[in-house]
Amino acid sequence: MLDILRVLKAAPKKPVDEPLIPLTTPWGDRTLAGQEPAWEHPRPRFARDGAVSLNGWWEFSACSRALDRRIRVPFSPEAALSGIGEKTEPNTELWYRRELPAPDLLGGRRALLHFEAVDWRCEVWVNGIKMGEHEGAYLPFSFDVTDALLSGGSAPAVIEVRVVDPGDAGSQLRGKQSSRPGGIWYTAQSGIWRDVWLEVVPAVHLTGLHVDAALDGKVAFSVESSDPAAEVSVRVLDEGREVASASASVSAPLTVMLDGPRPWSPEDPHLYDVELACGDDVVRSYFGIRSVEVRPDADGVPRFFLNGEPYFLRGVLDQGYWPDGLMTPPAPEALELDIRAMKEAGFNLLRKHIKVEDGRFYALCDRLGMLVWQDVPSGGTAPYSAWHTSQKPTLFRASWAAKRDTGERAWQDLGADDEAYRSEWSATCEGMVELLRDHPCVAGWCLFNEGWGQFDAAAATQRVWEMDPTRPVDATSGWYDQGAGDFWSIHNYFRPLGPEKAAARSGRAYLLSEFGGVTLAVAGHVSRQTSYGYGSVGDAAAFRAEVGALLACADALGEKGCSGYVYTQLSDVEEEVNGLLSYDRRVNKLGGVTAS
Repeated sequence: MLDILRVLKAAPKKPVDEPLIPLTTPWGDRTLAGQEPAWEHPRPRFARDGAVSLNGWWEFSACSRALDRRIRVPFSPEAALSGIGEKTEPNTELWYRRELPAPDLLGGRRALLHFEAVDWRCEVWVNGIKMGEHEGAYLPFSFDVTDALLSGGSAPAVIEVRVVDPGDAGSQLRGKQSSRPGGIWYTAQSGIWRDVWLEVVPAVHLTGLHVDAALDGKVAFSVESSDPAAEVSVRVLDEGREVASASASVSAPLTVMLDGPRPWSPEDPHLYDVELACGDDVVRSYFGIRSVEVRPDADGVPRFFLNGEPYFLRGVLDQGYWPDGLMTPPAPEALELDIRAMKEAGFNLLRKHIKVEDGRFYALCDRLGMLVWQDVPSGGTAPYSAWHTSQKPTLFRASWAAKRDTGERAWQDLGADDEAYRSEWSATCEGMVELLRDHPCVAGWCLFNEGWGQFDAAAATQRVWEMDPTRPVDATSGWYDQGAGDFWSIHNYFRPLGPEKAAARSGRAYLLSEFGGVTLAVAGHVSRQTSYGYGSVGDAAAFRAEVGALLACADALGEKGCSGYVYTQLSDVEEEVNGLLSYDRRVNKLGGVTAS
């Protein structure tokens, strides 16, 4: 009976119309009081001295170029911390404007203008000269604005940005954003939602870096430069002591051997620092040494391996939302709190759910020792049909798992019938892998979740393996398995946890990629009067008992062939109150670390 009640409670619900109850995090309180968070470099794996943050107050307008308001970048206008906090209708023109600091461009130096993320179509002008356009909500992009800055003479330089976001009126990638949030759908946002910053680089400068570090200590650096014939040198430092160095042409192999390499793991997140020099250009980076794979254990059971040993994944679902910043963390410390709280609770993995996170998040996971299971953001035709949101595949084991995802009919059923969407999904997937593949914390890629916008999962898996043969792939998390990837990946919110016969038949590792979802609404720390989840309890003691029992059952699956699990979820988000932390991060329902 309990399982049936959970099914009824978790059935798809109509969107909630009542306004959100205002909530703030402690970091948001400080920002609203005038104490702006200290700026940290948004790309810790490719950092130079002298980067200048362009966050802060910009001129702003919705609907016209007549800039009559102010907005705090990098927060979206829908977020309270933007200073606006108002809903934006789909396809509204958002205009931004601010003056740029005058950089030193003597000696042929170049000025690079960086955007970490803008949702969705973005056009940029500097001194009235169009720099370019970008489409997509989750990946960083840059423009060389040197010539436009020089064209302005002694007058202050001006940057203008125009953004248009279709929201759920379009099919573009948008994750869980909805114009009518409720249940598992959250408040939509638009515009600039991550850092904007400027840096000045020498005429000859480094433009890219990848590091492949093997367990035997061999470390290969792939370096890109504005001058392919330039010389580059590398120093590897271990806790401040140089342990290796080398020099070569940018186009030549650059390899070092470390003596007694120390592997990275969640239990020992050891990192090596890197200094790269190319002429006058100096870049700081780092790497960790570790291997991840799926292969049979000594008994022939496919399992996840870390550094050559079977490793059980104890994960938690991480949506990456905050009540005052929405998808933008109110401060880097907010990201660190989430990671530390989950480590304290005994988890060793975060599944970053349908979102590419702030670059500082992955650097923190590298440093603190937290594995990341990385989802590709979802999209597709909206509104999602009952086929997408029905709980039947989760309730009835594998009976719905074989739905085809190739061909026009399947694409229509799964919301993937727009060719532009399929093209954007493929480009974003490849861009995400390229962006994150050097982080030791990233342990695997998850391509499609519960059929949302799913198409050609087998072909997508093959492409990701070609780009990154060093990590396993979860091709279809939850539903509509196509026999692709390294995992038989299921969601189970309603049935007793136990071994899955279909996993053994699949010949792949068994991953319980979502389960749990016990709800507890903590008075004064919720943003809606209504709640959504998969079975509720009345107080903190009952919550800890219920969650503890579920986690114990999931841990026991390790002896029955399971490679790991992902508990739902890290924090409450709007109507979903099934988090281990409250939405404002002020209450840890398990009794551990909280924000202050």
